[in-house]
Amino acid sequence: MDYKETLNLPRTEFPMKANLARREPDFLRYWDEIDLYGRLRESSKDRPLYILHDGPPYANGHIHLGTALNKILKDMIVKSRQMAGFNAVYVPGWDCHGLPIEHQVDKELGDRKKNMTPVEVRQYCRRYAEKFIDIQREEFKRLGVIGDWKNPYLTMSYDYEATIARELGKFFENGSVIRSKKPIYWCPHCRTALAEAEVEYEDHESPSIYVKFPLKKEFCWAFPELEGKKVSILIWTTTPWTIPANLAIALHPEFSYVAVEVSGGEVWILAEGLLEECMKKFGVDGYRTVRKFKAFELERKACKHPFVERDSLIVLGTHVTLDAGTGCVHTAPGHGREDYEVALEYGLDIYSPVDDGGCFTEDVPFFSGRFVFDANRAVTSKLAEVGALIKEEKIVHSYPHCWRCKQPVIFRATEQWFISMDKTGIRQKALECIMNDVEWIPSWGRDRIYSMVEHRPDWCISRQRSWGVPITVFLCEECGNYVASKEIFDHIVKIFEKEGADAWFERPAEELMPPGTRCGNCGSTSLRKETDILDVWFDSGVSHAAVLETRSDLRSPADLYLEGSDQHRGWFHSSLLTSVGTRGRAPYRAVLTHGFVVDGQGYKMSKSLGNVIYPQEVIEKYGAEILRLWVAAEDYRDDIRISEDILKRLSEAYRRIRNTCRFLLGNLYDFNPERDAVEYSELEEIDRYALHELQRIVQKCRRAFDRYEFFKAYHTLYQYCVVHLSAFYLDVLKDRLYTSYPSSTERRAAQTTIYTILDTMVRLMAPILSFTAEEVWRHIPGNKEKGSVHEELLPEVRDEWLDDGLARRWDMILDIRSDVARALEHARQKKLIGHSLDALVHLGLPSNLYEDFAGDFKLLRDVFIVSGVDIRKVEEMAEMDEIVTGENVPGLCVKVEVAPWGKCSRCWIRDASVGTHADHPELCDRCYDVVKTMLKAV
Repeated sequence: MDYKETLNLPRTEFPMKANLARREPDFLRYWDEIDLYGRLRESSKDRPLYILHDGPPYANGHIHLGTALNKILKDMIVKSRQMAGFNAVYVPGWDCHGLPIEHQVDKELGDRKKNMTPVEVRQYCRRYAEKFIDIQREEFKRLGVIGDWKNPYLTMSYDYEATIARELGKFFENGSVIRSKKPIYWCPHCRTALAEAEVEYEDHESPSIYVKFPLKKEFCWAFPELEGKKVSILIWTTTPWTIPANLAIALHPEFSYVAVEVSGGEVWILAEGLLEECMKKFGVDGYRTVRKFKAFELERKACKHPFVERDSLIVLGTHVTLDAGTGCVHTAPGHGREDYEVALEYGLDIYSPVDDGGCFTEDVPFFSGRFVFDANRAVTSKLAEVGALIKEEKIVHSYPHCWRCKQPVIFRATEQWFISMDKTGIRQKALECIMNDVEWIPSWGRDRIYSMVEHRPDWCISRQRSWGVPITVFLCEECGNYVASKEIFDHIVKIFEKEGADAWFERPAEELMPPGTRCGNCGSTSLRKETDILDVWFDSGVSHAAVLETRSDLRSPADLYLEGSDQHRGWFHSSLLTSVGTRGRAPYRAVLTHGFVVDGQGYKMSKSLGNVIYPQEVIEKYGAEILRLWVAAEDYRDDIRISEDILKRLSEAYRRIRNTCRFLLGNLYDFNPERDAVEYSELEEIDRYALHELQRIVQKCRRAFDRYEFFKAYHTLYQYCVVHLSAFYLDVLKDRLYTSYPSSTERRAAQTTIYTILDTMVRLMAPILSFTAEEVWRHIPGNKEKGSVHEELLPEVRDEWLDDGLARRWDMILDIRSDVARALEHARQKKLIGHSLDALVHLGLPSNLYEDFAGDFKLLRDVFIVSGVDIRKVEEMAEMDEIVTGENVPGLCVKVEVAPWGKCSRCWIRDASVGTHADHPELCDRCYDVVKTMLKAV
């Protein structure tokens, strides 16, 4: 049987067996066959747009649970907005450039890469990305995600690469781009600069050393107390390898400093606030203070470097703290951000004697050619040799690591391209947008990204790699000036639109420039191409320009950006800066973040711990629907746990929902809504109450969808199925559905109600349980030719069905029912009765309730699912024994007896009429009339 036959089974053969892993692909083929996404766009083209802009995943491997969570959550939002009456366009995308892909390609190529040209390497990278785009596309579709999969956006497509160059040109034109030698994160293993978003912090063990820098004697003469003494300033560092690059020692301008004499006649200078702590650490008991200083008294005086023939200038800087160390900060301008900034104030060289591979250059005495981390031990030994080392320890602290190779990184000053945060006011504009123009969900996201933007350095946008979009400027061979203009960028953009960014690596410089281009500084025409590529966060960051502003079915700003919480420093951040820097506004109206996937105990998943669960494993065992339920069931704003036990519980919850749908469908096999539905006024009281409760469910679910709180929608639907429907309404309804005459008003009223419930419930389920909702929808009477449930709208609240007075009455009935159920269970445990239909219930009600329910013995009999109800005032039960008193309804009394009548073999109710019909003595009056009528009809 193929999927078409499965979808069009006769109502009486409706299967509704799970078999999700097998059946879900049938629906995927069905959606493809009918071009569901195209139909949605056509049918909703006149509706207001709703744009969730997809943050592009890297095309460098199979998806994991984190990417599955992300895509499913996006799909739920898009579907719920589509069904809420919007034209919810969803264009998926992929990030195709950069180190994640080039790193994998390097591993595949190995030594072959040495003999390949940059263009050949780039072509290999492109093929690698294309392979995983196709793989991930199918994996995302398998999750039930509906989108424009035929026309995704790719950061490596020619038009996108041209847009990247165009947007870069705008930053050059408005003066935001600068070229400078600054310390930046540098990965010596990947041999490239890194952005802040490409750095991860992990625990790392480093040496912790305290070092003496001798104060030059000519400066000691300025202080009589120090004259003739051996005076040193004490510094502390956890990066001994940077000592060879030391040019200064920084003191805080507002701290007090002391010179203390220790044994041997030495004098050490350090911050007064850290004196006692340091002396204790050094094991120095006997010391005396010989002088106190204000920091400015030492400013611009100099120390001697411990082992290099060079002075170390004493400078002032507010970055100095008393949190640790000595209050005197070792300053290597080429290897630290604050060091660099203070060096600029004092005119110091930005000295960084380390090459691309992280090894010392030839001008470093004693350690030339050594890898910096390997040199830590050697530097410490040299300091000990010259008598400069006071104390050495080990410290475990949070240290930056490369996000790709996971190795520790260094701060290294190199010539790089930067987008200035302050030169053209980008920082201030971005902060204003964060505070005033964007909704952050959860709200703490605003403070997080605000702090990041407020304190971040200039954006280093250059990378020393091959696979990416080049920084399309030229450098003068004569004077070193860079050449960039609007005319040059416009010329390059046109080339990229036709040939892609590979043209930059294939063509000579003169073919990439407009005719007559020359250096604006010296007039030379001898120009060479810049070899650095752009930071890939710039690539994805300009997606608002490359995608939202170029496609006719989209618009900018987007209604929503949605990614993991790490993207406050990643895509949310770069997108904001690229938009603010060229357009003066944010690219999004709202930003929603989700947590990370962890195991059942809350631990991060890792292969070493053996706790990794792969999406494909879950799909093969349980089906993608259970993954969707997992996403919906948890508050995604926190970390989301998953384990085999959690999946089993979700499977059981899914079964309860699915079985509810099966029951509803199974009792609609002979129901035609156009022919058989009855008016609201003909419904029984319990049916009207069920419709009232249904409207409350619609209210709750729609409110949850509007607020992206899918966990509330799921729990609302689950509780509705389990508590209100299965445990109450449908349980009570069985008698009417199974024993009434098929076309009787009372049965058609029941069917009308459950038809309405199912039609409503399946549309509320659709954004979450997309496969199940589709299957149910195809089998609801009258829906065979309606297409997909995803083309429908969410149900609206029908105010005319809301009846608060009726609800209050039924709240009391349910309270009474609960107390009666307790009494029935008590009788069952005593083996007085078996099934509840064996029972006659004597119900004693307080006077106020007696007046309300005295005539409702049939209604209460049906609600209690018993054979008889004797309603009395509570006082009339005073002489009865074995009384169960009410817990939900104070003052209520219940006594259960065995109903003294014969049992109807058709409806199982014990009734006095059983045995009174000679031709059918086993039937009660009601069943006798129904059977006789049915026989006549035959």
